[in-house]
Amino acid sequence: MTEEDAIVAHGYAHGGALGSQEPGEDAEATEQAEARSIVVDSESVTDAGYESDMATAASTSLSSSILDFSFENGRRYHKFREGRYNFPNDDIEQEREDMKHAVVKLLCQRLHFAPIGNHPNEILDIGTGTGIWAIEMGDAYPSANVLGIDLSPIQPQWVPPNVRFMVDDAESPWLHPLNHFNYIHTRHTVMAIKDWGGLLRTSYEHLKPGGWMELQEIDHFPLSTNGSLSADHPVARYWRYVDEGLENLGVNFRFSHEGRIARSMRQCGYVNVTERVFHMPIGTWPRNKTLKSVGLYWKMILLNGVQAIALGPMTRGLHWTREQVETFLVSVRKGYEDNSLLLYMPLICVYGQKPPKPGSGS
Repeated sequence: MTEEDAIVAHGYAHGGALGSQEPGEDAEATEQAEARSIVVDSESVTDAGYESDMATAASTSLSSSILDFSFENGRRYHKFREGRYNFPNDDIEQEREDMKHAVVKLLCQRLHFAPIGNHPNEILDIGTGTGIWAIEMGDAYPSANVLGIDLSPIQPQWVPPNVRFMVDDAESPWLHPLNHFNYIHTRHTVMAIKDWGGLLRTSYEHLKPGGWMELQEIDHFPLSTNGSLSADHPVARYWRYVDEGLENLGVNFRFSHEGRIARSMRQCGYVNVTERVFHMPIGTWPRNKTLKSVGLYWKMILLNGVQAIALGPMTRGLHWTREQVETFLVSVRKGYEDNSLLLYMPLICVYGQKPPKPGSGS
C-alpha cells in the first residue's frame, strides 16, 4: 500500500472527509459540480495520476461462515436470494463501498437533500451495504430509528443504539406496516433493482403522509467535457458490456439516465420531486482542489472495482469466460489513466414527497 493509499484509508475508515481542503474549496466544488462548469486544471490533464495495484488491497476475510456466502471467479457473493445481486460483497468491495460513501459526501457536503426536518422518527436505508450511511444518519438524528436492509450480512455489530440492520430483499413484500417511515433512502442501487416502478410504489405506500424518498444514483456511462471519448474507447465499451449483461439479467442499469428517476417518482404520485445533478470527475483534471481530490478518489474507486463490476454482468449475463474478462480489463485500466479525456459521471440525486394529509401543514 502506498503512502497515499494509507492516508485515504485512514480518512474514510474514521468517518472523515477524504482530503483536507482549504476553506471555501468544498463549497466551490459543489457549486461547480452541480452547475456542470468544472474548471479544468491545464497542468493536470496530462498527469496519469494514481495507478491502482489490486495486489495491495486487503485480503478477503475468512471470518464469515461459508453458509452465509457463495464464491465465484475468486470473489465472494451473497447467499441469501443467491444471484439476486450480481456483484461481490467481500472485504475488498466493502472498502470500496465505504470510499464511495466518503467521496459522495465530499462532493455533496451532506448525507441527504430531502428536507426531512430535525426530528424524523423512522428512516429506512435500502441496500445499506456496509451500513456506513445508516450509522452516520443515526448519529445525526438521535430521534430516529434507522433501519438498513441488504442482501448481505456485512454490517458491523457495534452501532449507535438507534440503528439496526436486517437481511432482506427490498423487492419482496415488506414486513413493516403501511404509512410507517418518515424517510426512505437508497444509493448506488441502480445496478441491483429489477423493478424500479414496483419499488417506488411500495416505498410510497410505506411512507407516512408528508414523508420523503430520496435516491442518489450514479449514471455510470462516462461523459467527456471536451467530447473526446469515442464509442469504441475501452472505457465506453466496458460500461456498454456491463449494461448489456445486466439487461440480460433483468436489471435496468439505465434507470438513472435522462431524468428517468424523477419521471418515475411523479408517475407513482410523489410530489415536490426535485432532481439535482452533480458532475463526478474521473481523474485529477479539475482545477478546484476539492474536485481534484474527488476525481482522484473516484478514479481509484473505478479502477479498484473494475473487476468486481465486470465479472457478474459479463460472465453471467454475456457468458464470457473469466479469462476473456480479465484480458479485456487490461485495456480498460489503461483507458482510465488518460487524464486528457476530461471524464466525469453524473451523480443524480432525486427526492420526492408523499402528499401530506389535508390540513396537516407538513
